[in-house]
Amino acid sequence: MTEQQKNISPEECAFEVNLMARRTALLHYYFSEIIVEELGEEAGRKLIRKAIQAYGGHCGRTCREGVEALGLPLTDENYGKIRDLPKYGWKTSLIILPDGEQRSIATFCPIAAAFKEIGPRAVELGRLYCYVDQAKYQAYNPDLEFIHSKNVLDGDEYCEFMICPAFPCENRESLL
Repeated sequence: MTEQQKNISPEECAFEVNLMARRTALLHYYFSEIIVEELGEEAGRKLIRKAIQAYGGHCGRTCREGVEALGLPLTDENYGKIRDLPKYGWKTSLIILPDGEQRSIATFCPIAAAFKEIGPRAVELGRLYCYVDQAKYQAYNPDLEFIHSKNVLDGDEYCEFMICPAFPCENRESLL
């Protein structure tokens, strides 16, 4: 490895992450499109959601195990101590609502950008991918709920995230 390859800029790193995120989006889209073609819209979407639930569950359990290994409680604040996404590639910040509540937002998601680049059907099926966030939090701590209060794939300007106490519901998985 050359010295130049060892020292890449954050912009170069973000570019590389975006390439991989684009490939992830393409994989999700084409798998989803074939599943829906083979099973029909309703059954296909149901199977895609089931797969996203399993995928997010794996990620959330891994995070939970890491937080528990640190001897920390399973809080929203501690969730981020075990990272499962790169710090480069996404553009995120905090907003403060009129009541003073802070919320995380993503003004750029390379996965969503790829779905939008592919076209309307990719946006529609790609939106199912976003349910990975709810699945991750459910597996991390079922007492917490992750909500997309805004999502660029729904036409919003940015994605806005809320973490709140989970509402009691026996069939919560079916709501994801």
